[in-house]
Amino acid sequence: MSSQQRYTITAALPYTNGPVHIGHLAGVYVPADIFARYQRMRGSDVAFICGSDEHGVPITIKAKKEGITPQELVDRYHKIIGDSFKEFGITFDHYGRTSSTEHHKTASAFFTKLYNDGKFIEQVTEQLYDPEADQFLADRFVVGTCPKCGNTESYGDQCEKCGTSHNATDLIDPKSAITGNTPELKETKHWFLPLDEYSDWLNEWIVEGHSKDWKANVLGQVKSWITDGLHPRAVTRDLDWGIPVPVEGADGKVLYVWFDAPIGYISATKEWAAREGKNWEDYWKKDDTKLLHFIGKDNIVFHCIIFPAMLKAHGDYVMPDNVPANEFLNLEDDKISTSRNWAVWLHEYLEDFPGQQDVLRYVLTANAPETKDNNFTWKDFQARNNNELVANLGNFVNRVIVLTNKYYDGIVPETANLAQRDLDVLKQIKAFPKTIGDSLDRYRFREALQELMNLSSIGNKYIAEEGLEPWKLVKTDPEQVQNIMYVCLQLTTALAILSEPFLPHTSGKLKDMLNLKECHTEPVEVPRSGWNRVASDEPLLPSNHKINKSELLFSKIEDEQVTAQLEKLEATKAANAATTPNLMPQKDETNYDDFMKMDLRVGEILTAEKMPKTDKLMVMTVDTGIDKRTIVSGIAQHFSAEELVGRKVTVLANLAPRKLRGVESQGMILLAEDPEGKLVFVNPDDAVVNGATIA
Repeated sequence: MSSQQRYTITAALPYTNGPVHIGHLAGVYVPADIFARYQRMRGSDVAFICGSDEHGVPITIKAKKEGITPQELVDRYHKIIGDSFKEFGITFDHYGRTSSTEHHKTASAFFTKLYNDGKFIEQVTEQLYDPEADQFLADRFVVGTCPKCGNTESYGDQCEKCGTSHNATDLIDPKSAITGNTPELKETKHWFLPLDEYSDWLNEWIVEGHSKDWKANVLGQVKSWITDGLHPRAVTRDLDWGIPVPVEGADGKVLYVWFDAPIGYISATKEWAAREGKNWEDYWKKDDTKLLHFIGKDNIVFHCIIFPAMLKAHGDYVMPDNVPANEFLNLEDDKISTSRNWAVWLHEYLEDFPGQQDVLRYVLTANAPETKDNNFTWKDFQARNNNELVANLGNFVNRVIVLTNKYYDGIVPETANLAQRDLDVLKQIKAFPKTIGDSLDRYRFREALQELMNLSSIGNKYIAEEGLEPWKLVKTDPEQVQNIMYVCLQLTTALAILSEPFLPHTSGKLKDMLNLKECHTEPVEVPRSGWNRVASDEPLLPSNHKINKSELLFSKIEDEQVTAQLEKLEATKAANAATTPNLMPQKDETNYDDFMKMDLRVGEILTAEKMPKTDKLMVMTVDTGIDKRTIVSGIAQHFSAEELVGRKVTVLANLAPRKLRGVESQGMILLAEDPEGKLVFVNPDDAVVNGATIA
């Protein structure tokens, strides 16, 4: 295990339209923090970088719904997320944000270089446009049917059901998330990164070059994308929230969030380096730097195809050494969903379980979705805490510290005539830094954690072996007890050091009990490269060293605590059943005069016929009381022509005419969606005469 390696470790930028949940932690932030802590302990030069991803349509939608500005929204969640990470013990060297001045400057410069070098394709294309909202519809402003899996609630940039990324124009039966209308195609100019030009290089670099050291799930997804054929991808969008495109003639356009966000790693590194007096370029442009991206599987295409293509096009940056992406974590056998509030939110966990950060870190690592989707349950959380942390690790440490203080007034005893059994345990201890380290070097965090617990199990077996328990021998063979307690203290010290990446708060308590912290008089020093010290021939805790009193490492989690969490989830289910999730956000505020311009009146459908060669459009003749007119509506999948004839409806009579498939529609019929997504009419009373106005 070499030292002084330089690492740039990035963790996926959390999106600031909501807080962080356990799925994010298990898939990205806990393994990234474990690896960063481990490398620091080995003496490596580490830049652990993250930050808030603050641009994109979901933020504008949520801000609009809440009646605040996008900046106010991201400021709120940037603080919630940052504070939660800090309290949880995620040790970012720098946590930036993509709304910062440095990021805007860095992203603009990156785009400009690629633009000046001729790396983009400039095209006028047809994009989805909502005439009523009078704006182009970027990714999350469009909802429709996924062209791959058939999910009817896919977003315009990605399907959350199958994980496929696509363009909004690929959706089947798209709808505007602003008005609910079917959008139309309209020409607009954008700049594209020609990913197809990088296909051969990506195949050679990743699929062939990293076939043995990258995870199978990552290689599989990359290979699938390349096999299906890469296509040019827009790097700009029509939107007013984001980084303005730094090109003449690009008014009203910003950098696409997928292009701008990964550059956030670079801009955050710049901010960190300026603060610490370092050269940021060493961490992004030197060949002896290992660049690692910790992400979830929904980000594989961005970090293994798009961002590398951007870096390659730029020409000055190193390529990722690895992208150890994880799969998804489910909650109580159901997919975690922010829109359905089906999640365990980090900030709420910290409130409900104060001082128990490491319990969650332990359970999420033990259940890490490294090779396939995994599941978190509160019962398993309780069982792992009570049966593994309390009964194994906590039990061993408590016995050792309590007995040392009881028998020797907290002084590490001298040894004499160590038995073979004692020597074997001391030898085993020295092997664990490499054993655990080898697993971490291969990004097998579950395996590494299990090895740490194996070390604790060795201690339990050693101290409680039949006939050799120190509490039974202390009066008959005090010399042997001294040897036993000395060995146990060495093992406890090894646990204090080696547990730091996994259980940092527990490690801190252990070091405090063992008097290893600088705040104590003449402590035993554990240097920054303490990982390798465990394998040295020097005692980890020398004889005559004074330790402190024992304190509780872990406490049992009672049934009542688990029941409270399960009841919270049941309440979420009930709330979801009683409301319609993913409602369209409230539109911009209007006034009374504008409302009165709308001529809403009662009508009656006289005839109805499905438009030929379409699935959705129905052509109807409607008696509005003032005339009989043609209205075309996208309701054919919800109603048959026969059941429409004779139905009373509410009509927006003075809507400007609009041609749909060559047929002029002269008005709009008002409908709404029920919780199952079925359209229902906004019905007047049957007794109301045709033409009656609605005020």
